Amino acid sequence: MTLIDRISSSVGDVIYRVAPMDINLMLIQYFTRLWFDTMNGKNLWAPWRLQYLESLEDDILAERASLSVAGPSKNIKATQQSGGCFLTDYWQSPDEDATNLVVFRNAHGLILLNRYPYSNGHLLIALGEPRPTLLDYEPKQRASLWELVERASGWMDQAINPQGKNIGINEGQAAGAGVPQHLHVHIVPRWSGDTNFMTTVGAIRVIPSSLEAMYARYCAVVRA
Repeated sequence: MTLIDRISSSVGDVIYRVAPMDINLMLIQYFTRLWFDTMNGKNLWAPWRLQYLESLEDDILAERASLSVAGPSKNIKATQQSGGCFLTDYWQSPDEDATNLVVFRNAHGLILLNRYPYSNGHLLIALGEPRPTLLDYEPKQRASLWELVERASGWMDQAINPQGKNIGINEGQAAGAGVPQHLHVHIVPRWSGDTNFMTTVGAIRVIPSSLEAMYARYCAVVRA
């Protein structure tokens, strides 16, 4: 192999290894420039974010108050009794369904809006009794869970008419379950193009409707 061939081979190898990084950088720069050109001098309004930001401080203050009044041992005991998750707490607090965004409940379980949705109208379905895996439930309980899933799927069609849906369960922490001790089903409405440059460039998602407005739409369908 001649010296020129060696140089050409080395340069080609460098281009092969570096080019994908350069392409990614070029894409990021392009979409960032496109974003600034489009939004230059404009406001992206998200008024419901203020309530979320203020709630963070309220949650911290409430947690400190509970620890100082009840003490760590009592606080741990209360957590254990509730299953240590919000789904069990919501199940045990029917009077707070509106606050907790629960759109429907029956003798077996509940359907609620995901407070941190993947997309607009993302629903969670869970039985009242917390168990970690699907097969930990009896056959009749699994049938009751699926009946709730069918109800939720139909109501989603009526409320927001998505172009598609993802329906699934994350069983276990390794599979991505946020509340591994209380099995629940996700129904995520999907639209063509709902994964766009905001997700790619900014690693964030834009949810165009407030939780309160979406909750009202679901409730109207459920009560109809």
